[in-house]
Parts: sequence; C-alpha cells; structure tokens
Amino acid sequence: MKTRSKRHDLSEDPVIPAESATIDLHTHTARSDGLLEPGDLVAQAAAAGIRLLAITDHDTLAGVREVLAAGHLPAGLELLPGIELNAVVTDRPDLRESELHILGLGIDPANERLEDALALQRQRRRSRFALMVDRLRELGNPIDDALEALPATGDDDALGRPRIARAMIAKGYAVSIEDAFARFLSIGRPGYVPRAGLGPRECIELTHSAGGIASLAHFSEAPLRLDILDELIGYGLDGLEVYYRTFDGLTVAAMEEVAADRGLLATGGSDYHGDVGSYAESHAGLSVPAGVGERVRAALAR
Repeated sequence: MKTRSKRHDLSEDPVIPAESATIDLHTHTARSDGLLEPGDLVAQAAAAGIRLLAITDHDTLAGVREVLAAGHLPAGLELLPGIELNAVVTDRPDLRESELHILGLGIDPANERLEDALALQRQRRRSRFALMVDRLRELGNPIDDALEALPATGDDDALGRPRIARAMIAKGYAVSIEDAFARFLSIGRPGYVPRAGLGPRECIELTHSAGGIASLAHFSEAPLRLDILDELIGYGLDGLEVYYRTFDGLTVAAMEEVAADRGLLATGGSDYHGDVGSYAESHAGLSVPAGVGERVRAALAR
C-alpha cells in the first residue's frame, strides 16, 4: 500500500476533481481560526455549489449557532453542525505535535455536556494563547498591538495559533502562516507552548454523547499507522477523512482502501480557513464523491 507521509502539507500532485464537489464536511470560520464570518462562509459555499456543508470550528459551536439563529440558509444548502477537537496524545511523541484531530459531524448544538467540555477547551486555548504571546515578547517579537488590530473575539470564540501568526505577519516577523509556524509556533520552535486538553477517547465519546459521528481528520499517515487507527476504532471511531483537498491521488486511494478494510465511514472536506484564497478557489480543488453525503446521513440516522 503506497502513500505519502503528509498531513497538512500541500501535495505536489493534488487530485484534480472530475466534477464540482457538492459536499464539504470540514470548514472553519472566524469563530475559531478561520477568516470568514459564519454567514459569509455559508453564502460563499452555496455560491460555489456546495449542498451539504459542515462548519467544524475548533472547540466552539458559536459559528453554527449563529447561522442557525439567522434562520435563512441559502436555498438548496443543508448545514451539518460540526466541531473539530484537537485530541492530545502524550504517549505518541512520534505524532506531529502529539495530536490527533477528531471531527464531530451531525452533533446537537444544544447538548449541555458537549458545551461544558468545549468551554473548558476554550479556556485552555486562551491560557496557551497568552503564554505564546508572552514567549514571543520575550524573544523580542511583541505582537500585542497587531493582535488588537485584528477583529475582536467573543467569549465563545476559540483562539488558535493562526491568529498569532496573522499578527506576526502584520508586524513583519513572518511572511505567511506557514512561515510563522515553521520558525516560531510549531513544536520545538521558540514560541511553542504544548497543548493541554482532551484525549482521543474523550473526544470520540463526547461526540457520540452529542449524537454525532467521529471521523479522524487529515491523517494521511493512516495506511502506515494502523496501530493508531485500530486504537481509535477501539474507542468507537466511526470515520476517516479520506477526501482532503490537498491529498494526492495515491494518498486518496490508500485512504479509501484503509477505510473500506476497517469498516470506517469515508468523509471529506476542504479544511477551509481563508488565508490562501477565497472559498471558490479552495472549492476548485475539492473532490468529494456525492455518495459520501448519503452515507453520512444514513450513519446519523442510525
């Protein structure tokens, strides 16, 4: 089984979609580490041809609730409430930043147990965020004024490193999000602070408690790390993100084989944030088979 050991990195030979995708089950808004307001993301996704959209902000449902409260989704668009949970894996130092990301799809935004857990996650994020800002200041790279110039955040927003990276770009300390992470904000770099929070089992169980299905996000190493995948399946993992915007053809084929072999639901999405172009540009490289939506709906119905 062949695959490339990549995760977020852009592939050299991304899949060229045979037809326009109508499904995107992985997107972010300004309520976490995306740039678009929730309503703008929904409008742009609908204009690009998406008919089933999941907003999966990190550790917050504020964007989902905002769209639902507005009560006027574009005609023909179905919104699937979602979440992305950063699961801390302290016993796997070989994993990138000792994390796995769990997508919760089709969750109940009114679930109190989920919201209590997310509130604690956001509190941990804010503490980590402040420590990283302090560390950059100590390094001679203060970003306080640049952070104040960025759009304000609310109590339900989930702060993340991309916001720090954007402030660093504004100050001239970095030329891109990738540059800021590579030189300052990733593990082993001078501005990095380890994450604290839920583990994989807790993330999966929390997703199930809120009525959703749990899918492992952008883990292209899955064909080579079946030990990790089987451990997560033991915790109740339902799906695997097989169709990811930057996966190349070999990776997608290998991920499809693994998902089928392990009986996992294949999911797919753009992981859109907004730093490298419009939603339409991201959508142009997204390839998610139409049958994915039908299988996700069936799994949620069960």
